[in-house]
Amino acid sequence: MAENWEYSVFESDQRIVAHSRYYAGLMGSCFYKKLRDEKKILGVRCEKCDKVFWPPRSTCGQCFSKLSLDSMVEIGPYGTLETFTMVTYREPVHPRQAPLIYGIIRLDGADTGMAHFIDGADFEKLAIGIRVRPIFSETRNGNILDIDHFEPM
Repeated sequence: MAENWEYSVFESDQRIVAHSRYYAGLMGSCFYKKLRDEKKILGVRCEKCDKVFWPPRSTCGQCFSKLSLDSMVEIGPYGTLETFTMVTYREPVHPRQAPLIYGIIRLDGADTGMAHFIDGADFEKLAIGIRVRPIFSETRNGNILDIDHFEPM
């Protein structure tokens, strides 16, 4: 005979600290070094389906072909704002304090977009399709925040 168990809500307030390192791989390392040292933005072209991805990755997201460093191409630096939103709340994981504007930017020569900050614009005046340019950080450390933000042209 089965017993009937009654469960009540259980809450536990806890914090988890996880120290880790992230290895960007060959593609990511090449991408971040060019960004840091030369202020150049790289994508990777799939020779099979002719798509250019940014940031670069080692596998094509369309046909799953293996991509190589030989297929890296310079893209941008200008791009198009594909969509955007304003973040009004604060989270410890945000690299900036709210409020902030995130946008998806498709750089010239790329077939994919990437999220990044949009500054130098009134949120109410932003529009899908406007042209943007990157503003690089004065101090670059080899990560995506070497591009401080994008701003309307």
